[in-house]
Amino acid sequence: MSRRVLGCLGQCSSRVFAIETDPKVDPVYFSLIKNPPTDAEMPAFQEIFGREKSYSFQVCVEDRIQRALLHDDLRHQLISGFGGDVKVFEMSSFRPNAQNSLVKGFFVNGVCGTPETDQTLSKLLQSNRLAVCTYVPGDAVGRWCQEPLRPAKDGAAAAAGRYGVVPVPSPDHHPSALDIINSSVFYNFIEAHNVMAECAHVITEAKHVLQRVDQTLPMRTTDRFPVIVIEGLDATGKTTLTESLKQSLGGVLLRSPPPCLSPWRACFDAKPALFRRAFYALGNYVTAAHISAESARAPVIVDRYWHSTAAYGIGTSVSGKVGNLPPRGSEVYRWPGDLLRPDLVLLLTVSPEERLRRIRGRGGEKTREEVELEANQLFRSKVEEAYRRMEDPACVVVDASPSAAEVLQQVLLVIKEKVHVQGSL
Repeated sequence: MSRRVLGCLGQCSSRVFAIETDPKVDPVYFSLIKNPPTDAEMPAFQEIFGREKSYSFQVCVEDRIQRALLHDDLRHQLISGFGGDVKVFEMSSFRPNAQNSLVKGFFVNGVCGTPETDQTLSKLLQSNRLAVCTYVPGDAVGRWCQEPLRPAKDGAAAAAGRYGVVPVPSPDHHPSALDIINSSVFYNFIEAHNVMAECAHVITEAKHVLQRVDQTLPMRTTDRFPVIVIEGLDATGKTTLTESLKQSLGGVLLRSPPPCLSPWRACFDAKPALFRRAFYALGNYVTAAHISAESARAPVIVDRYWHSTAAYGIGTSVSGKVGNLPPRGSEVYRWPGDLLRPDLVLLLTVSPEERLRRIRGRGGEKTREEVELEANQLFRSKVEEAYRRMEDPACVVVDASPSAAEVLQQVLLVIKEKVHVQGSL
């Protein structure tokens, strides 16, 4: 095993493990001890560990590009290699409340011992980038143990130790909320640019994105006219409103990500979240350069900007229920210090029923996250709540249920109240 994997296993007693079996309930949390007590009352974890054979696979790679690629590939290997009856759950280990301590992976239960599953396990054990463990009954009834595995000479799995499984209380913060900053959401240009540069050797499209970004920047820093951003989920009326505002204000309409990056959008929408989020972050900086140039001559209306990128990133990365989001006031909701700040951000909202009605009347290609928004009410709720928790600037919520004309008049009143626009509205 590699030094990284051995380190993962050797430090497991100082970490908490989380298995996410149901997005609507809290994960199953446990830690490990070398010598579990024989007289303590501990839950059996029967539903988790007691269904045929159970295994955990954690990605132990220092390089973040390889880690993201391996995690994505591992999911597919587990689903295809262990068969349709096997349940694959998200799993992680972490140090409570410690940012960037998250080690991601998967937990698999219900594995039947067949030549096919044995072959899959043997192949995964050969990797020096995975920590593979199995879960077996302990010495007392209702007790369970984790056994780290290593490949034996005959290709089978051999135990490399044994640790008692001990339940622990839920931590203050959901573990997936520990891995947001400069991973799911980027807070400066350099971090997003570095990810794109680091992945260019495996994603050739990244080179084209970087070339286009570097051609656009640096941006000017002086703007005379206001910058107004329109945010909201799909089918809330952003396109209609932004076009109407352009006419009413005599302004310039921009979109993020900008058209110059559109040729590579579909490519990055299909990539692991780290690369997808870096692409959209860089799109904001290109948009900022365009805003800076255009705002010297007219008001600028922007169809989505950083709030959208952040809300989708947070909603995607934080698993489970809405309560797992970082609390209000968390640094994950802050505006990047090096990104041009708008004068006003409006968040359009409609009821779920109205959104669905509008979506059914629309055509066009949808991103992976837009498809999930339609199908997953929980994901939609997390994105909406993340929008509402953004700060400095916070979103001004606008009910976009009325007619387009009524929404426009409502928005023009908000702009008149909060932003000085040259000329009359």
